[in-house]
Amino acid sequence: MSEKEALGDTKLNEEQTKENNVKLEAGDGAKHAEDQVQLDGQEKLLPTRLYKRRWMIVLLFSSYSLCNSYQWIQYGIINNIFMKFYNVDAFTIDWMSMIYMLTYIPFIFPVTWLLDKKGLRVVAIVATALNCAGTWIKVASVRPNLFAVTFLGQLFCSFAQLFILGMPSKIASVWFGSDEVSTACSIGVFGNQLGIAIGFLVPPILVPNVDDMDELAHHISVMFYITAGVATLLFILVVFVFQERPKIPPTQAQATAYSIPPEQYSYISSISRLLRNKPFILLVITYGLNVGCFYAVGTLLNHMIIEHYPGEEVNAGRIGLTIVIAGMVGSLICGIWLDKTKTYKQTTLAVYFMSLVGMIVYAATLSLGHLWVVFITAGALGFFMTGYLPLGFEYAVELTYPESEGTSSGLLNCSAQVFGIIFTICQRKIIENYNTLAGNIFLCVFLLIGTIITGLIKSDLRRQNANLLAKAAEPSDCQNGSLSVPTVIHEARF
Repeated sequence: MSEKEALGDTKLNEEQTKENNVKLEAGDGAKHAEDQVQLDGQEKLLPTRLYKRRWMIVLLFSSYSLCNSYQWIQYGIINNIFMKFYNVDAFTIDWMSMIYMLTYIPFIFPVTWLLDKKGLRVVAIVATALNCAGTWIKVASVRPNLFAVTFLGQLFCSFAQLFILGMPSKIASVWFGSDEVSTACSIGVFGNQLGIAIGFLVPPILVPNVDDMDELAHHISVMFYITAGVATLLFILVVFVFQERPKIPPTQAQATAYSIPPEQYSYISSISRLLRNKPFILLVITYGLNVGCFYAVGTLLNHMIIEHYPGEEVNAGRIGLTIVIAGMVGSLICGIWLDKTKTYKQTTLAVYFMSLVGMIVYAATLSLGHLWVVFITAGALGFFMTGYLPLGFEYAVELTYPESEGTSSGLLNCSAQVFGIIFTICQRKIIENYNTLAGNIFLCVFLLIGTIITGLIKSDLRRQNANLLAKAAEPSDCQNGSLSVPTVIHEARF
């Protein structure tokens, strides 16, 4: 029986409903167990609640994710300038981006274990602390003979990324309702994408290609100080604002996860179950292929643009910005679409196929000699290729529920880092030995393979099924003449 129908029954039922709602609005955690509903022969229905604070949590995460991802590309987008300042070759500067990928691979498993054991708040504090430390190390590296110091700062930031990339789906599941999780995950990924966009746009503006080394050092120093200031502010905000989880879970699926005693959870067993989940393993491969291609394009974008359009460092950054901004729009649209339709496989396959089409068109038009054409084709590529990121996260959570969201996301990202390193090195060699068209065709081949494999994934939406079963178990009639306790409050005070 719905709450609206119950209020029309009797005055007694109306008063009981109001009393129960007041208890939940007040956040009376002590009454949590008493408010559970148990039907004859059926499972318990646990009370759920959505807090307005959830939006602040996801936006704060999105902000410090932005600050970290910005630094991933800040060297690569002006690699010719950093090559001159530090007197190193192009491949060495490529490693300033690839170090983000390399550190992720061996350390993701202990970090996801820490996320499962210590929770969101501890991981958030460690992430922002490492990121803050890395930015200040870079501030001390603005001399031509201190490349090792700036590399150390980038290494710290790459370790911070370990504590960031797997968080969006975890935050979405822990804080948001079943009709919001995809949108919330998209907002979390949105910050990462916006950071990359700023990383494409800002460094070419702050650090112009000048010949005077003292002037160049000044410009680099300004860029590093701005980044350090922002990273420090975000660290302070996380320490004082970021909250572990809501007192009352947002969904029946999360309520069930809350009820599992910690001693019954085994991280090794969870990994083992994930590795035996064939649909998830196929998704891990396809996600790695798609995102690995994006990492390669982002890392080598300056090199590809400068080869066809000499002296256009600023426009190379703007093209990168166009790729990511279009991808952010794609991410939000895909997230909202998933929340409305729950068509995970169909949407993922369609976006993957359009990423392939976008890459083919981008590769064919790059050398035409018209920058405005490159802006359009790069934007179309970014809309689908970058828009795919939250789709992969949310699809993985659906295929692997009730396993930890951080663990499934970690495996996806690990695959992306492996393919990202392989694709970046291989495409660099192909471009140097042949041309940019051959390098981009190389990526198109793997996107085609990924599209085919995506079509083979068996769609088993376990999380959605869990929520549907919980809703189906809700009582439709009064039990023994009394009204059941309402189990959901859709919006609560801060």
